[in-house]
Amino acid sequence: MKKFLQRFYIILILLFLYVPILVLIVQSFNAGKSRAKWEGLSFVWYEELFKSSAIMDALKVTVTIALLAAVISTVLGTLAAIGIYAMKKRPQALMMTLTNIPMTMPDIVTGISLMLLYLFFRVDRGYWTMLLAHITFDIPYVILSVMPKLKQMNKFSYEAALDLGCTPGQALRKVILPAVKPGVVTGAMLAFTLSLDDFTISYFTTSPLVQNLSTLIYSQARKGIKPTLNALSALMFITLLVLLLIVNRRTADNHPVKS
Repeated sequence: MKKFLQRFYIILILLFLYVPILVLIVQSFNAGKSRAKWEGLSFVWYEELFKSSAIMDALKVTVTIALLAAVISTVLGTLAAIGIYAMKKRPQALMMTLTNIPMTMPDIVTGISLMLLYLFFRVDRGYWTMLLAHITFDIPYVILSVMPKLKQMNKFSYEAALDLGCTPGQALRKVILPAVKPGVVTGAMLAFTLSLDDFTISYFTTSPLVQNLSTLIYSQARKGIKPTLNALSALMFITLLVLLLIVNRRTADNHPVKS
């Protein structure tokens, strides 16, 4: 009876979470505008989606910011992880605590804090301020992905490379980076996914003139849900689902369960 209740509870939660998304995806293929009546299978709203200049502009902003934020945060996060790993035990623990704080902090706190920072320095919010915000919240996730691979690496490999004639830069490129590559790739994909999906921080760090897909959906949804938003949301969900599955698969491969 206990196992049955546990399974029933899990199934109920999954249905509660995913049935609305399934309904949204189905409605994106509805030929009519009514959400209460099925008027036939059609791809008309997907065609309208790709014809919309506002949505295409928002898509461009979303993808470019996600790519730039992923690349920059991966470089900075990897270097930061290597630096933290080289510290002594107490400073390392302190830095890891400071690194974990942004990940446990509510997004709205981070978003408002960055907005106030930009206002204090009189920086006009737009594309570049949103990019800086995305880099900021992506870096801790990259550090968290790279650090376990550093701990798995032989700590004397770097010193051995130096003894064999490598410069510090060569030892970094030929010894450390190949050893932590799986963590770097996972961190980059995670940063891209988080940036692609972010709304709260983006909302507070950009202007109405520069919108990504999440802020565009929010602004249009206040005027009424259009069928094109169903199509857009369906594509975003499928894209993020695929990326998350890849990230989770890589994470599981990088951290196998020991029997």
